[in-house]
Amino acid sequence: MPQRSPLDLPEGDPFGPHNLPYGVFTTPHAPHLRRIGVRYGSHVLDAGAAAAATASPYAELLGAATLNPLMAAGRPAWQAVRAEVLDWLTNPAHRPTIEPLMHPLTTLALHLPIEVADYVDFYASEHHAANVGRMFRPDGDALTPNWKHLPIGYHGRAGTVLVSGTPVVRPQGQHLPPAPDPSAASSSPAHTSSPASPAPVFGPSLRLDFEAEVAFVVGAPSPLNTPVPLSGFHDHVFGLCLLNDWSARDIQSWEYRPLGPFLGKSFATSLAAWITPLEALAPARTAPPARDVPLLPYLDDSAAEPFGFDLRIEVAVNGHTISRPPFSAMYWTAAQQLAHMTVNGASLRTGDVFASGTVSGPRPTERGCLLELSWGGRDQVRLGDDTRTFLEDGDEVTLTAWAPGPHGARIGLGEVSGHVVPATP
Repeated sequence: MPQRSPLDLPEGDPFGPHNLPYGVFTTPHAPHLRRIGVRYGSHVLDAGAAAAATASPYAELLGAATLNPLMAAGRPAWQAVRAEVLDWLTNPAHRPTIEPLMHPLTTLALHLPIEVADYVDFYASEHHAANVGRMFRPDGDALTPNWKHLPIGYHGRAGTVLVSGTPVVRPQGQHLPPAPDPSAASSSPAHTSSPASPAPVFGPSLRLDFEAEVAFVVGAPSPLNTPVPLSGFHDHVFGLCLLNDWSARDIQSWEYRPLGPFLGKSFATSLAAWITPLEALAPARTAPPARDVPLLPYLDDSAAEPFGFDLRIEVAVNGHTISRPPFSAMYWTAAQQLAHMTVNGASLRTGDVFASGTVSGPRPTERGCLLELSWGGRDQVRLGDDTRTFLEDGDEVTLTAWAPGPHGARIGLGEVSGHVVPATP
C-alpha cells in the first residue's frame, strides 16, 4: 500500500487548511538553522524553502529565523502570505514542489517562535478574580472597586518567556513559613500566645502553581503617544496561542503589596510553539459576557464587533485532566486590553505579548489554577490515585485547546507544557 502523502489529511484534522499556525523549527541535520514552519496535520512545511521554490514575493520574510519580520509587515502581508501557504498546501499543481518540504513534526525541535519585546499579563476573568477575592477578602467585596472599570494588568519579564517543553526550575525567594499547627503548640514557658511579627525565610517556593492563559502576539507596531482604539485590534495583533504563567504563590503573597507581582511571577512563563493567526479564528469569534457597569468610551464595546473568542481549554497534570476553563467567559476582551494598554500613549512593538490572565469559568471544574482548584491549599485536587494542593517536583502541566472552525471543524491550538524540576542548589 502506498504511503499517505503528508498533504492528504484525514477529515476533521484540527491542524488542517482552516488553521495553518506558524512556528520556528530546526531539523536534526541542521540544528543551528532556525526556519519558519507552518503546521499541517502531523507535519510541518518549511515555509521559507517553499517561498524560495515558488518565487514568492514574501521569500525574505519567510526565510527569517523568527516570525518577527513577517509580523512587522502588517495585516495585508499576513493575509497574502496565508493565501499563498493555503495554495501551496492544497493546490495539486504545487504538490511535486511542496511535498518534499514537509517534515514529520516528531522529528523536529521547536523553538520560541518570536523575539519577545515586552510582556504584559492581565487579570481578565471575573470568575478568577472573584474567587481570589473571596479567598483573601472573605469579609469584603470579592472584586476591587476598579475591576469592572478597567482591565487590570502588570508588566512581566520578556526574557523569561520560554517555549513549550522547556523545564521550569522551582524558584527560590522570600516567603513566610507555613503557619504552625495549633494542636502542636508548645506548653513550655518559652511559648507565647501573642504572635510574633511576620518574618520571612528564604528557600524554594512551597506553593508553585500554573495559570491557564491565552496570549496575544503583536505584529505591527504603533507610534508613541498614539493610542490604539478597539477598531485597531486586527491591524496590530498577529495571532494568539496558549500560555502558562507559572506562579510562586507564597513568594507572591509576601511581596505583592503595594506594587504587585514581581519575583513570584518573573521566573518562567511558558508559551506555545505555534501561533494561530487571527484570520483562522474568525468562526470562533463571540460576544463577551454582558457588562453590568458602564464603560468609559475608549473601552465601550457595546456597539463594536464581537471581540471574544470561543476557546475550549483543557488542563492536565501528569496526564490527568483537572480543569476545562472556557475562554468565552472572559469579562475583558483582548481588544479592550490592547486599547487600555496604549491609551496613555504607550507604544506597541513587534513581538509584544499580552496575556489574558488566568482563564476560569463559573463551575469548580473550570478553574484555571491550583490556587482556585485547591481553594488556597485547603482542598486536595485529585490526580488519578494521587492528590495535589500545589505542584511538586517532577509534575508536568499541559494546556491544550480547540476552537470551533468552519463547517463544524475544529481549530487546534498548539499545546503548552512544562515539567517542574527542583530548585537550583
